[in-house]
Amino acid sequence: MTAPQAPLVAVLDDEPEIRRMLVDALEEAGFRTSAYARATEFEAGLKRSQPDVCLVDLGLPDRDGLALVHRLALESGAAIIIISGRAQVQDRVTGLELGADDYIIKPFDPAEVVARIRARLRRPRSEAAPAAQVAVFAGWKAAFDRYVLIDAHGAETPFSHAEGEVLRLFLESPNRLISRAQMQESLGGAAGESFDRAMDVRISRLRTKLCEDPKNPRLIKTIYGAGYIFLGEVRWA
Repeated sequence: MTAPQAPLVAVLDDEPEIRRMLVDALEEAGFRTSAYARATEFEAGLKRSQPDVCLVDLGLPDRDGLALVHRLALESGAAIIIISGRAQVQDRVTGLELGADDYIIKPFDPAEVVARIRARLRRPRSEAAPAAQVAVFAGWKAAFDRYVLIDAHGAETPFSHAEGEVLRLFLESPNRLISRAQMQESLGGAAGESFDRAMDVRISRLRTKLCEDPKNPRLIKTIYGAGYIFLGEVRWA
């Protein structure tokens, strides 16, 4: 039996010292790596092989880093971790709102980056449907292999990797209260204002894509002071 390949981590940073430091730490930890100095090289690399995790610096010489993160979130199934010297809370919030899964501020310890990546790759799955990729609920289908929502008429609406993590968490625990603490534990990332804001934004976007009434959502309910609950029956295909 062939052993499974180690996860592939793509590193995009224009500073050679940081690329070497990250590649050395990641390979020592057992990951495969690909490293790029420019966004154009990185995008060409994505066509050859799909990474499991992308480490993306925001200060790129040939592309706006935040725009790249947003496109990756919509088009790629990889987890996205921003590595940046921009330390303001608003910068972190913007990165998470645009679809990043985590945000690490420079300078950083490579061991922390490795730990954050391992946390992102620990994806909890329900015991009933560990490999299921399509959930059917309330006239909708969520295809996690293609990152699209499909309505009753067959129209497709894409969702980002970050939105998909939240949606899957709800669909794997329907009709059960999920607290903020449980979301932070399951999805990773540091607890705090930026995490809470990112969750609010992702849930708001999911409600919009599910055609929910923002004042009276029927599927994703907010239980003020406690968390969220997804109402409805879910069948996994």
